Amino acid sequence: MVKQLDENATKPLPDHVGWRLWQVSRAWQAEFAEAMRVAGHGWFSESRAGLLGHIPRRGMKQAALIERAGISKQAVQQLLDGLEAEGVIGRAPDPEDKRGKLVLYTPKGRAALDDGDRIKLDIETRYRAHLGEGAYDALMAALRALAEPQAR
Repeated sequence: MVKQLDENATKPLPDHVGWRLWQVSRAWQAEFAEAMRVAGHGWFSESRAGLLGHIPRRGMKQAALIERAGISKQAVQQLLDGLEAEGVIGRAPDPEDKRGKLVLYTPKGRAALDDGDRIKLDIETRYRAHLGEGAYDALMAALRALAEPQAR
């Protein structure tokens, strides 16, 4: 069910943690995507980033990627087709499964990952400066604690 915002509501909407996490996450994603494009990765988009975030640097089986990504097989296939056309990833036969494919980063893809690592650290440096070292460390500790149940 889609939540409708009602500007005429007599009771104010709650200022909840989910809303704040969503706002910060969206801002971070937009900043990261823009910095990647500025760094020369014009093919980079948030939807492609969402898929690339599931592929380890050593690559992985396409079937496992479909399971891990949590989106349809068709959507994964479409995103991979685009990334392959851009030269970011390649697909090779899986030696363990004659019908399967391995998804592997190309040199262009590995260069993008390196730029992404640098950009993430740049954003983190700005966050640290904005919040201060203690507040930033407390934020990271709190986020790790909240994420812990999902990591199991």
